[in-house]
Amino acid sequence: MDSDDDRGVGGQGGPVPAEEAPEGGPGPVGEAPGAGAAPAVEAPAAAGGMAGLSFRYQLVAAVALAGFGVLACVQLAMVFLHVAPSNTLTKQHGAAVDDWIYPEFEQNWKLFAPNPLQQNVAVQVRTETAAPDGPRTTAWRDLSAEDGRAIRGNLLPSHVQQNELRRAWDFYVGSHDDKNRADGLRGTLSEKYVRRLVMLRLGAHDDGGTILRIQVRSEVRAVAAPEWSDEKISTGPSYRVLPWWKITADDLPEGAAGFGEAEQ
Repeated sequence: MDSDDDRGVGGQGGPVPAEEAPEGGPGPVGEAPGAGAAPAVEAPAAAGGMAGLSFRYQLVAAVALAGFGVLACVQLAMVFLHVAPSNTLTKQHGAAVDDWIYPEFEQNWKLFAPNPLQQNVAVQVRTETAAPDGPRTTAWRDLSAEDGRAIRGNLLPSHVQQNELRRAWDFYVGSHDDKNRADGLRGTLSEKYVRRLVMLRLGAHDDGGTILRIQVRSEVRAVAAPEWSDEKISTGPSYRVLPWWKITADDLPEGAAGFGEAEQ
């Protein structure tokens, strides 16, 4: 009868042969675990970003990024010169700075003290249209009120609805005197801008007939004092009425066939 010392592990009667050892387990004496198995080869990682592009597209992407970088630097420099106090550069190149900034990128401090805006300004327009019995003058249309109605209840109002008309009017007022006389080329440009913008807005409310002339005015009302204040502020309207502008083909937006042929 064999003793327990003569039997192998598990009572099999001898040691387990090396070739029958479990996979991944310890091998023969003096051999590292897993010896004899082929090492795993990892696939090379795919290059990401621009490195994964061909040389031609890398060159195109580099040029595009460089162009955007230069444009961003120029924009920052122009805005800085626009808001900075008068200096040598603005005296020599002020016209170039203004041409770059106006009207889309103008900066001002009207939101902050000591002189924040304290008025509500509405831009209104009326038209003179051709009719069988002669020219007909329409009632005043409040374009600012239409923008306000489009914003109310809109969680994501567009920049056009919020600022386009207001900035166009600010551009006009800032480039004209109290008698509506243009102050140089900027004044002429602002008149063209307002006319085209108004005609674009009128296109959404085409009443039929040919628009011969338009007249624009602003209605200004002071913001009322808060309830807890004893300050007395008149909230009655005051108006700034511009002269009648004759409409030509240059004032019509593209595709404005609904207006008919404007009088030349």
